[in-house]
Amino acid sequence: MSRLNRSERPYDIVLFGATGFVGTLTAQYLAAHAPDGLRWAIAGRSEEKLQALRERLPGGADVGVLRADVADPASLRALAEQARVVATTVGPYVTYGEELVAACAETGADYLDLTGEPEFVDRMYVRHDARARETGSRLVHACGFDSVPHDLGVYFTVRQLPQGVPLTVDGFVTADATFSGGTFASALGQFARGRQMIAAARDRGRHEPRLVGRRASTPSGAPRYVWEVGSWALPLPTIDPQIVGRSARALERYGPDFRYRHYAAVRRLPIAVGGVAAVGALFAAAQLPPARRWLSDRLKPGDGPSAEKRAKSWFRIRFVGEGGGRQVFTEVAGGDPGYDETAKIFAEAALSLAFDDLPPTSGQVTTAVAMGDALTERLQRAGIVFRVARSR
Repeated sequence: MSRLNRSERPYDIVLFGATGFVGTLTAQYLAAHAPDGLRWAIAGRSEEKLQALRERLPGGADVGVLRADVADPASLRALAEQARVVATTVGPYVTYGEELVAACAETGADYLDLTGEPEFVDRMYVRHDARARETGSRLVHACGFDSVPHDLGVYFTVRQLPQGVPLTVDGFVTADATFSGGTFASALGQFARGRQMIAAARDRGRHEPRLVGRRASTPSGAPRYVWEVGSWALPLPTIDPQIVGRSARALERYGPDFRYRHYAAVRRLPIAVGGVAAVGALFAAAQLPPARRWLSDRLKPGDGPSAEKRAKSWFRIRFVGEGGGRQVFTEVAGGDPGYDETAKIFAEAALSLAFDDLPPTSGQVTTAVAMGDALTERLQRAGIVFRVARSR
């Protein structure tokens, strides 16, 4: 489907799940930063809640309201047919997400989500990538703190290094924040669905074209002390390195042989040991349905901290890149990663897909592939730091 045909749709952006915690923050950000002439709508199950949200938004009278339900595929199809870009906060995505992906792939609408669930991303590739390529739909997953700062941070780092040579990048994540109930629910779901996640990855491997003439790998690495960042580095089992690896396979700028490793950076060894033990305990508890339900009740999707707590939160990701005899140290940093910055990143990604002059892509693509330079510049203007700390 041509971009011209899609421009005739009534809305540039539709935000689905707008009345949830992160959805509301995203709606508020869009309302505050909407470019002149933006045609957008909020969508969800409850028209009453949507109307109440619209009344609280600056310029809310110009915001559309669309009722749609994940249990009603026809309503999702109708939603997708009205939008150039659909951005959804409704998760866990492995449970609630596929029908909207299918609707966007069929209608040619661009799709964005906040998933951190590898199983969901892999299954959506197998089931809907081919159709999205036919219709021109761009399916862009993990458009919040998972995984934009990491994906674009590596992209930014690679651009500081020589071309046409083997490259390595290590990322070290530090944060002081409360992560969202949706992120916690997704993590529990992944821990409980290990076999399904492995099966989905293998299925994707059977369908995905092999990389010819180049290599891109994302090994987990091992715990170690890293003098360059002055911290203990613990392998971080998130979706982020998978997203980075897919960007590296798609973009020749990452060189003929690229490797990325992803770590949490912890300054003190006792805290590092405690962190490993906590993740192990969470994984074990997630295998038991009663324990999993108890944990889920502690922080539910849609819950979130106060504005005062979020204002004190922050994140920093330091990257060490090497290649062609050059070493570069870069940094991506910002405020509250689980909520405020995720809403900002998500909204700016939707605006980028809707309005920026981007490379011609379709199917399931990463943020670096679909929006690399344009989204990086948007996020810098919005206050997220991308900088070269030093090089040699």
